[in-house]
Amino acid sequence: MRIRNLEEKALVFLVARLLIMGRSLIHALRLIAMNHIYCLLLILLLSSSALAQTGSLRGQVTDQNGGGVPGAKVTVNGPSGLVKTTNADKSGSYSFAGLPAGDYEVQASAPNLELAEPVKVSLKGGSQTLDLQLKVILAPEKVTVEETGAPSVSTDANSNASAQVLRGNDLDALPDSPEDLQAALAALAGPSAGPSGGQIFIDGFSGGQLPSKESIREIRINQNPFAPEYDKLGFGRIEIFTKPGTDKFRGSVYFNFANQFWNTRNPYAAQKAPFLLKEYGGSVSGALSKRASFFLDVRRDEVDNGSIINAITLDPQTLAIINPFTDVFRTRQRRFGINPRIDYQLNPKNTLTVRYGFTRADIQGAGIGGFNLVSRSTHPENKNHTLQITETAVLAKNVINETRFQFFRTYGPNVANDLSPAIQVLGSFNGGGAQVGHSFDTRNSFELQNYTSIISGTHSWKFGARLRRETDDNISPQNFGGTFSFGGSDRRPSLDANGRPICSGQTVLTPVTSIERYRWTLLMQQRGCTVADIRRLGGGATQFSINAGNPEIAGSQFDVGLFVGDDWRARPNLTLSLGLRYETQNNIHDGRDLSPRFTVAWAPGSAKNPHPKTVVRAGLGVFYDRFSLSNRLIALRYNGIVQQQYVITNPDFFPTIPSITSLAAFQTTQTIQQISPTLRAPYVIQSAVSLERQLPFNTTVAVTFANAHGLHMLRSEVKPGPVFVMESSGLYNQNQLITYVNSRLNKDVSMSGSYVLNRAMSNTDGLGTFSAKPNDFTGEYGPASTDVRHRFTLTGSVNTKWSMRLNPFVVVQSGPPFDITVGRDLYGTTLFNGRPGIPTDLTKPGLIQTKYGLLDPNPTPAEKTLSRNFGRGPGTVTVNLRVTKTIEFGREGSGPGGGPPPSGPGSGGPDRRGTPGVFTPGAPPGQSASRVSHRYSLSIAMSINNLLNHTNPGPIIGNITSPLFGHANQPSGGGGGFGGGGGLSFSESANNRRLELQMRFSF
Repeated sequence: MRIRNLEEKALVFLVARLLIMGRSLIHALRLIAMNHIYCLLLILLLSSSALAQTGSLRGQVTDQNGGGVPGAKVTVNGPSGLVKTTNADKSGSYSFAGLPAGDYEVQASAPNLELAEPVKVSLKGGSQTLDLQLKVILAPEKVTVEETGAPSVSTDANSNASAQVLRGNDLDALPDSPEDLQAALAALAGPSAGPSGGQIFIDGFSGGQLPSKESIREIRINQNPFAPEYDKLGFGRIEIFTKPGTDKFRGSVYFNFANQFWNTRNPYAAQKAPFLLKEYGGSVSGALSKRASFFLDVRRDEVDNGSIINAITLDPQTLAIINPFTDVFRTRQRRFGINPRIDYQLNPKNTLTVRYGFTRADIQGAGIGGFNLVSRSTHPENKNHTLQITETAVLAKNVINETRFQFFRTYGPNVANDLSPAIQVLGSFNGGGAQVGHSFDTRNSFELQNYTSIISGTHSWKFGARLRRETDDNISPQNFGGTFSFGGSDRRPSLDANGRPICSGQTVLTPVTSIERYRWTLLMQQRGCTVADIRRLGGGATQFSINAGNPEIAGSQFDVGLFVGDDWRARPNLTLSLGLRYETQNNIHDGRDLSPRFTVAWAPGSAKNPHPKTVVRAGLGVFYDRFSLSNRLIALRYNGIVQQQYVITNPDFFPTIPSITSLAAFQTTQTIQQISPTLRAPYVIQSAVSLERQLPFNTTVAVTFANAHGLHMLRSEVKPGPVFVMESSGLYNQNQLITYVNSRLNKDVSMSGSYVLNRAMSNTDGLGTFSAKPNDFTGEYGPASTDVRHRFTLTGSVNTKWSMRLNPFVVVQSGPPFDITVGRDLYGTTLFNGRPGIPTDLTKPGLIQTKYGLLDPNPTPAEKTLSRNFGRGPGTVTVNLRVTKTIEFGREGSGPGGGPPPSGPGSGGPDRRGTPGVFTPGAPPGQSASRVSHRYSLSIAMSINNLLNHTNPGPIIGNITSPLFGHANQPSGGGGGFGGGGGLSFSESANNRRLELQMRFSF
């Protein structure tokens, strides 16, 4: 029999003593029960010294890079055979309470990680801290799967249940194309990123180039949204972490193929557009030495996309209106990328990670589609270089410091294929040249970070600084060839029997579309009408604009951010997080940007419950948005000295281009752009309250109410001159109810879904938002561009017994708002943003019947006009599905290219917020596989975009004088480059439903 505690020792001692005295066992037990005071005194006598020295042991389990290891198993072996075991929480922290004084051996382990040898510690009274660092081990040759990632709720600051973590099979549900991948991530983030949109971080850095999915280890969305180390709103924040090297040589090659034969016709094209996609590449990783590992990803994309033109134009011979005019043009898109990474263990306490990325993109025929005719095409080229260096130092058992540096450079030309003047017939077509001339842009950005994490008892401190500098050298002869614009009119000329205008006739008061005005202008010129007659009869161009001066401009900008934060576990079921951030930048006069952050996470019930079922969270914070360098360059370029912007209303010289020196004779208006001297950084006060609940079947649900109140939002205003002034006088308000469900039903089925009920109101959608009436903000407060009322997303992974895997990706959302305008300059500001009036006299000539009622394109000063973003577009339904069949072969084993695991960085990149540094290829979400079970695997997949072949309209045309008013002329989406990354955007929107065959061989 094993005696476990002092009470048992005391009882055994009493029984033995009584038996020695000749008493029977029953008599002895009766005496013990009767004389319990004597028994208790004896117990206290035997245990007094030990009880006086009972203590606790706590600490954090980290990997070799200093990252916390969640779920690590920690075991203590103490005196008299005492054994206790616990699992670390999501930050890698563990604790034992009520340990008797004595000598202990402490052991810890996790998948692919182990403690080099048990740690011996002598425990006395009180609390003692012992941090444990695990090292990479050579995994066994057989698959071992541990359920370490089942969804759960916790009061840990980084463990909010509303966060989405995508890895393994979950990543497979996402598109391979960088453009489609970004769109999918934006859909998962939802309309919850405030007025300026979400932000993407690559290995902790802002900006940069979105990496290939082949290089991505993990993606996190909306984790710890009030963390002080981030400048922008946490709701909608996307963090991408790239793959490190592995212990043995591994690799994969892939090939993706698609063409128009498999696809359906684009609903905005009269015939099926051409489409050909070939993407191929692969990756290799392994150990360079016992201290170093590497990862290398190479890809090549070749996409010939049919650009869909859907416009209203004229027959060049008869000048008859072609409605609609559709055409397709094959746009040639090419891209090459390479991304090597090296992880090196400098010494037992310092790790160095170096990652380089290079991308070259080339598009022949960019800019075509929608209203843009083939003549508007350009040929952009772009090269991107990214260098990231991270040094992680373990300064002490509980102190980790990270220094990070990123250099990003993007440059390349953009050449117009047609140098003729541009012709814009608003809401109908855009012809002529693209007016980019021969442009060239070179941008460099530098980012330096230093972050320190300290664990001290129940406190987890974080503090650090981020410094960024950006330079831009830009050559842009934008609109140096001139642009004629034709808007709608309120009158048309009298027509003869053939429907042609009569030069000597009278005008008829009736709404005229922009394409009709353009047609009659050409017809009247053919008939020899004088310039005065053309203008009198409602013809002629509405506006002419041209730029002149020096096309080159250069500038730079610097900003700095400092922060400090503390996650304080006040009680086992209560965590308080306090933080403060300070930001400032040059180029604007604003040095008051203090950003406090506060969150609380509480688990109701017993504080001793290590696995709570319910957690309540609340947070409040201030988030600033930086004023970008591109805005500064606009003001420098168009200041009336470097470049001049000439605008002529109702020009009578179409299609002749006057000389720059002669523009004064036409009473030319020169527009100037300025930055308001009172401009300051806009900021949002964000608050949120969440209820998180652990449900059966490995399921968690989080319901969050979030409020965003934005002040000093950026907007533009027209001053006399006209002078376009960039101001920070806007307002933004948003309320959301966000529900997120995450379920890992078993090792084969995992699903995640969210529903967002959203309401966003503002009086600006950013710079370029002008009030419809100069200096009159009546009606400007309305639905914001982010006011998408309903959004539902569903992603998941289902493994079948036939080695088939299904990855659905579903997004259903209601339509966004759009602004309704009259399509011409109503107030002499050179802008075409005037809105129609709501007539009180329904018999007034020229009214236009719309689904929003009768609207007046010629509002009187007494008429009330429509508010901003009054229109509402249709919703979209997107159902994507990836079906994968995996064939494994080759005997079970370690595979070719073996070798000892690196003793240094192993498989993980540093993560200051406690993510385990080890990545195992092929591990299902929430699980860790210690070794691929077969030497080789072949995966054959079919990726289906828009499985239901549903027509999802793109931006709605809000010009009431356009024949397409209230409709779209292109599909939703179509790709978009990574915001701030400077890369060229590829489009794969030629067809409505797109099928793509994907093959991958791994070893």
